[in-house]
Amino acid sequence: MHARVITTSRITPTLVRVVLGGGDLAALTMPEATDAYVNVAIAPPGAPYGEVFDCAQVREVCPRDLWPARRRYTVRSWDPARPALTLDVVVHGDTGVAGRWAAAARPGDCLVFEGPAGGYRPDPDADWHLLVGDESALPAIAASLEVLPAGARAVVRLVCDGPDHEVRLVSEADVDLRWLHRTGAPGDEDLLASAVRAMTFPRGRVHAFVHGEAVEIRGIRRHLLLDRGVARADMSCSPYWRREMTDEAWREVKRDFVAAMDAELVGRAP
Repeated sequence: MHARVITTSRITPTLVRVVLGGGDLAALTMPEATDAYVNVAIAPPGAPYGEVFDCAQVREVCPRDLWPARRRYTVRSWDPARPALTLDVVVHGDTGVAGRWAAAARPGDCLVFEGPAGGYRPDPDADWHLLVGDESALPAIAASLEVLPAGARAVVRLVCDGPDHEVRLVSEADVDLRWLHRTGAPGDEDLLASAVRAMTFPRGRVHAFVHGEAVEIRGIRRHLLLDRGVARADMSCSPYWRREMTDEAWREVKRDFVAAMDAELVGRAP
């Protein structure tokens, strides 16, 4: 599938909102998941194929250095009436293929993608909801809060680079929200885990969404399963990226990292 950029806006110093329209969006079916995502494909500069391309065909006929870079992005919002698909992309200067694309995107630019898919939506039968993450998890957390009804209870812990990196989050639910700010010190890596460990958990069954940097998420997951007794079935947890690794390097080792996370808890978590 493909769509074209309608607008872009920088909603924080490192977060670019891209609104897409046209292309194949009229045929798009969005899952009910609030962590719905698309797999985007970004061609390298000077690619010898058109702006609308088939990834499988490109891999068959082109050398590896001409293959499009693949990235996964959570859908921030979907408007089927327009139709319009909104993605929030983290941008850190000139690093990252997708970040560079989003920072330079202009109306009319084409984006090829596959999907959408997704697997998480706040369980209406849960007694409360725990939402933990960083900028990479922010679109899914924001979308999840928006679907929680009045009377629901959510505890949210988010880490970012400072007050100007916070975004307004909207919900009808009773939300306990705390933003944690990095300082550039080594202790930044423990901000989220410390905040979760310090929490007094509300009574009842929690449904948790925990996504972000790999090492941080691994520690929080271990704490929730082993120390708090959260059931695995009541948690959506995934390491989206890893500090000091490029996206390509992380994609190469992510499967083994996730397997190791599971192996360390075999026979110990409910």
